[in-house]
Amino acid sequence: MQHGHLLAPLPPAGPDEALDTLLARGGVRIERIVSYGQSSPADFWYDQAEDEFVVLLSGSATLRFQDGREITLTPGTWVDIPAHDRHRVEATAADEATVWLAVFWSND
Repeated sequence: MQHGHLLAPLPPAGPDEALDTLLARGGVRIERIVSYGQSSPADFWYDQAEDEFVVLLSGSATLRFQDGREITLTPGTWVDIPAHDRHRVEATAADEATVWLAVFWSND
């Protein structure tokens, strides 16, 4: 049995997001992502083969989708992103940790 805390300890701010795989089992992967002002590179779009469910635990973030949709996330906000729904991280809070919990799975 594994256990932990999603908000402690947090990695220090750095040039890149910090990604920790908390669990990978039976085609499901759960990650904690910690951002400190990071965003996707210009003209970059995630085009994932897996479905993704993400909930924001702290901080704030904005997701932009290639079709023009934009979602602002605050603590407790979640979004279900189907596979191949092209999206990018437009912004994350620069003055505090933005902590994401992301669950990935495949429908294949």
